[in-house]
Amino acid sequence: MRIAMVSEHASPLAALGGTDVGGQNVHVAALAAALVRRGHEIAVYTRRDAPALPQRVDTSDGYEVVHVPAGPAEQIPKDDLLPHITDFSRSLMHDWQAWRPDVVHSHFWMSGLASVLATRRHQVPVVHTYHALGTVKRRYQGARDTSPANRIAVERLIGQEVAAIAATCDDEVEELMVMGLKRSKITVVPCGVDTKLFESVGPVAARTPPNRIVSVGRLVPRKGFDDLIAALALVPDTELVIAGGPPDLQADPEAQRLLAFAEARGVADRVHLIGHVARTDMPALLRSADVVACVPWYEPFGIVPLEAMACGVPVVASAVGGLTDTVVHGVTGVLTPPRDPKALGRVLRRLLADRSRRMAFGIAGQDRVDARYTWDGVAARAELVYRRVCSNEGLAVAR
Repeated sequence: MRIAMVSEHASPLAALGGTDVGGQNVHVAALAAALVRRGHEIAVYTRRDAPALPQRVDTSDGYEVVHVPAGPAEQIPKDDLLPHITDFSRSLMHDWQAWRPDVVHSHFWMSGLASVLATRRHQVPVVHTYHALGTVKRRYQGARDTSPANRIAVERLIGQEVAAIAATCDDEVEELMVMGLKRSKITVVPCGVDTKLFESVGPVAARTPPNRIVSVGRLVPRKGFDDLIAALALVPDTELVIAGGPPDLQADPEAQRLLAFAEARGVADRVHLIGHVARTDMPALLRSADVVACVPWYEPFGIVPLEAMACGVPVVASAVGGLTDTVVHGVTGVLTPPRDPKALGRVLRRLLADRSRRMAFGIAGQDRVDARYTWDGVAARAELVYRRVCSNEGLAVAR
């Protein structure tokens, strides 16, 4: 099959760690590569955000990346991209005159909007993955939500128009049904993990004894790093390593806020912000941990717990969003209430004191990843959705 992946702000070629660079970039890159391995022809369309970028790039994984001209060739926050989506859609429409895909898989709501508009002329079915929902973001961020005012209405329209929705977790399915979207359109196609890169055997990053907690993510408040820092006061003889953020943490306001918070809590000597970690170095960092903690206020899916589980490391996670799918409470790790540092501190202290329990969680986590979350397995699920919408084209094409 010819499959067009549309990911307007999240390029599979982008270096991880920036403000708008994270799980979606990994998802698109890994899914595209896995689909190529299954014999499909893949082109990934993403917005040109630098003038020196070539129009087309052939990747070593066998898929092509197309840099779409839409707005100025510079980095723009994703929440400010909506005015350029019409130009983005026109470029897709033009490209597909020469290279007509069998199916389009759009990622994030603005990609979905561009894809629905572009396929009306070409009569190509669209499968959509939201990655994050405006309803959830509005619920947790309130007045701090920087999304365009019409995001939720557009997301509902996309769900009505596309042929199928590939939700990443059961929690998202429930949210979509509350939005009024048909359950028959929705299939769970989760994120995955590269089990050749993330495995239990391999180098281990240097560490300070006796105990280490590792947490990974963009330095934004919703990731809950301040809750981890507050919990650390209840966990003696333990260091907390936070990986993520820009190369220059000195100039990053959120990094400086977290360091000041650690100082005020009396744990600054045990909190280490190490900034961006190359993806190839991440497994060694995760393997150095006694526990990997992922405690956001909300999380559409969350790839880091899967990567930790693939490395055989137990996970402590907030009981929110996709984390309730990936982390099986009491089997592969422990789920805790979000934004509750005291409960988090108690869980971490008990788990760090029980080596046998940590080993059991680590083994079970590896088994769960192998059974449900390899990228080849995820690609097989996605392929079933593509074939279903293509085989029922009368119902599949966006209206």
